[in-house]
Amino acid sequence: MTASVAVVYIVLMNVLVCGCAGTMKIGAIFDTADAQKERAFELAVERLGKLSKKNYKIEAVIERLDVDDPLAAMSATCSLMKQGVAGILGPTLEHNSRTVQSICDDKDVPHLDVRWVDEPTTPTINFYPSQSMLTQLFIDIIRAWEYKDFVVLYDNAESLKRMTRFLQVYNNNNYKIVFRQLEKYGNYRPALKEVRKSGATHLMLDCSTEIVKDVLTQAQQVGLMSDKHYFFITNFDLQTIDLVPFQFSETNITGIRLFDPQSEPIRDLAEFIFAEDIARDPMFVFSAPYKLHLDVILIVDAVMMFGEVLEELPETPKSIDCDQNDRWLSGLTITNLVKGKQYSGLSGIIAFDGVGYRNNLMVDVIELKEGGITKVGNWSDEKSIQKLTIDRPPYENDVRKQALKHKSFRVLISLIEPFARYKRVSDTSLRGNSEYEGFAIDLIHELSVIEGFNYTFLNQIDKKNGDYNPVKREWEGMIGAIRANEADLAIADLTITSDRQQAVDFTTPFMNLGISILYQKPRKAPPSFFSFADPFALEIWILVALSYLTVSMVLFVLGRICSSEWTNPYPCIEEPEYLVNQLSLRNCFWFVSGSIMQQGTEIGPLALSTRMVAGIWWFFTLIMVSSYTANLAVFLTRETPIPHFNDVFELVKNAETKGIKWGAKKDGSTVNFFKASRNRFKEYGQIYDFMMDHAGDVLVSDPTLGVERAERENYAFFMEITSIEYEIQRRCNLTKVGKLLDEKSYGIAMRKNSTYRSVLSRAILDLQHSGKLNELKRKWWEEKRGGGFCESEDDQSEATALNLKNVGGVFWVTMGGVLIAVVLVVAELLMHVVKISIQTKAPLWQSIVEEFKFYFKFSGMIKPVTYNNPNLEESSKSSVKNS
Repeated sequence: MTASVAVVYIVLMNVLVCGCAGTMKIGAIFDTADAQKERAFELAVERLGKLSKKNYKIEAVIERLDVDDPLAAMSATCSLMKQGVAGILGPTLEHNSRTVQSICDDKDVPHLDVRWVDEPTTPTINFYPSQSMLTQLFIDIIRAWEYKDFVVLYDNAESLKRMTRFLQVYNNNNYKIVFRQLEKYGNYRPALKEVRKSGATHLMLDCSTEIVKDVLTQAQQVGLMSDKHYFFITNFDLQTIDLVPFQFSETNITGIRLFDPQSEPIRDLAEFIFAEDIARDPMFVFSAPYKLHLDVILIVDAVMMFGEVLEELPETPKSIDCDQNDRWLSGLTITNLVKGKQYSGLSGIIAFDGVGYRNNLMVDVIELKEGGITKVGNWSDEKSIQKLTIDRPPYENDVRKQALKHKSFRVLISLIEPFARYKRVSDTSLRGNSEYEGFAIDLIHELSVIEGFNYTFLNQIDKKNGDYNPVKREWEGMIGAIRANEADLAIADLTITSDRQQAVDFTTPFMNLGISILYQKPRKAPPSFFSFADPFALEIWILVALSYLTVSMVLFVLGRICSSEWTNPYPCIEEPEYLVNQLSLRNCFWFVSGSIMQQGTEIGPLALSTRMVAGIWWFFTLIMVSSYTANLAVFLTRETPIPHFNDVFELVKNAETKGIKWGAKKDGSTVNFFKASRNRFKEYGQIYDFMMDHAGDVLVSDPTLGVERAERENYAFFMEITSIEYEIQRRCNLTKVGKLLDEKSYGIAMRKNSTYRSVLSRAILDLQHSGKLNELKRKWWEEKRGGGFCESEDDQSEATALNLKNVGGVFWVTMGGVLIAVVLVVAELLMHVVKISIQTKAPLWQSIVEEFKFYFKFSGMIKPVTYNNPNLEESSKSSVKNS
């Protein structure tokens, strides 16, 4: 049935049928969990209801599937038809979609498809560009960009089908085209390494949106990201990917898109879909349009176009039972009317051929620049116009073609030291550029010397770098001045953020930094009553005490066992009544005490084993006493400071007990950092909430006010590390606390798509490579205006108590010496027992038992001696008695 006959049919139906009130239902099946798609569908149906001139209600009916399951898809389709839907949108997965298409064809219910399909054989309404259009688009771009030998990277069967169709039409035998499949599970390096080793520099990437960034990241890791490499990414959702890591790689990355994220309708759609995210973070309104995927846009276009056709329908659809032979009589007519209609949607002009392919396609050709994604051309399939038009040459290897010689710039500065300030001279006649000095002033001068441009400085009176005002819906501060064309460039402590990059362009960073804490230096702790014990940690004192007890007991035991320690108190008597051992328990403790105090005693070990213990103990005391004396001198001459906190987490923990407040510059990137990171750490959320609840008290309009307050009271001021380094060089009672909380950069801001951004970026890189930027920073941070006045904190480092890591070896040596002494005394005991056993002809074990009985029967110094000769024994006793 042709479109004209269909129109006549509907007109007749309008005449014959009463247009009574009812509900027009549009169904949708979603088989992937995507809130964007569902919200877009509901929004489109809601808009249809508001725009409808009929007296019936338009309702959205949604069915959801969990997996690619044709049986579940069939059940969902029949459920929608039973509810009397006028058409069905979706689903996305291939098998589900084919099932829905088959049932819709059988029941003459219009089926709206927004996914890529490979040459459908049945009548369809597909809003995604047809494969024949995509093939011609790819070929035109490949030829315009002069790709000769190149590599095609694909990830699955669908992308292989697309590339196969492309290759069948391209069919250029003069050049070599290599296909490489990207491995699964996220490791694409093997294939990318093969490409690098082959020397290929031109790559065509066809893969799902989810893995594009990972592929580019791993390509950068293996060395495929340089100014000699070219990537053509066939995915229509390239603008939704975070490409910031590749902006300054100088790699030529080309892509395509069907809609402009900056257009007013797209921004309105993004504000609706991401309403909750924007409510939490008003700055998200700028990046929200770049988060919209093509299928979301096509869903809105499909529903709106279908709704316009339904306006001509005289009646609402009836319920259809899949188990019966029911058909919707008007369904095929509606399908033909959609195919014959031309509609201006979010994705451009939408029109179909007789089969249901989309034609009259208009595509934007985009490239990744240092300022972000930039449109560089258009492609259209209309025969009346040139298919591909490029706004500039595809290759622009020499960025210096955009000469800045004799060009004049208005440079906006903010009087924040050390970036810019008034000169302190007695001559008040200084005017214009000559009245300013600082790091930013010198940097602009160096850039002008390289590129030959002129400049005039303008002072930002309110010192605001730039923040978005959601009430006024406009940017303020430096960013607002740039967007309003009040200045050409802006340079200060201006942080490059994703939100600001949506509003203006930035050069290559001229300084890398992060957020830290500026706070008072900790006060010195008063000496404690037991400060003499500070040189050693508690664990060392405990180990020393244990060593003292252990060595004393070991010396006592060895003295008991070792026969050499039992001596004759009367050398004139050959066989005395008793023997004397000087290593009694008291004497052992006294000997060890005297050694560690380095005073010595009258006691001297005689046996080899006991002397081994004594020698090792003397070595131990030598090291420990020397270490103690050296560290004690440090502790007595330096007072250890007691900090209120050591990092941001301790700051939040101790703030209430120590009476500490914290703050930052009002409307600055530091506050936005804590706002964006409040869900990352609970402490970050507490910091942000405190600053918002006490904004009038803790947030300052000028960083200098925050620095001065940090000097006077318990106030922790969050600011960039570069500014902290500048202040602690001149304010000796301030210091940096903790590590960097983030990593970011300063750059020179300019209007979006400025032609001189790449030139200035290259000049900044030249200054970095020549060391000029480091020289300027050293000049303004460490030399000018009191730089270097305060001593470095490294020169005043506090003393640290020695722990086990410092002196652990001494303990091991002591333990080893004691063990060797034990081995020696056992050997000496065995030799002595064997000798006695031979003399007495007693068993060896009996001699050992008797020896131990004698050794440990008396803990003192005297041991009785039993003689085999009674006369000698009596003579010895009388001699001892007389003496």
